[in-house]
Amino acid sequence: MLRVLFEYLLPLILPFLIWLAYLGLTRATAPGRVHDAPWPQLAGAGLVLAAISLITWSLMTGAPPEETYVPPHLENGRIVPSTTVGR
Repeated sequence: MLRVLFEYLLPLILPFLIWLAYLGLTRATAPGRVHDAPWPQLAGAGLVLAAISLITWSLMTGAPPEETYVPPHLENGRIVPSTTVGR
């Protein structure tokens, strides 16, 4: 669950959190300020951050390319989970 939070939700909402922190720090408490926020730009920045995090995660994890995938199989009546083995 924590992985989902860090990989999907946090990059999406981070620009909105930064914008709200900016409003809080500048004491912009006028009611119209939140409605005048650059919502499309914040959403776009969130989507870009989410894409960057997913691309980085996919490139940095997983088995090395030289390893061979061994699917799950039965061995002596027991299920052996999948694994990768080096050559």
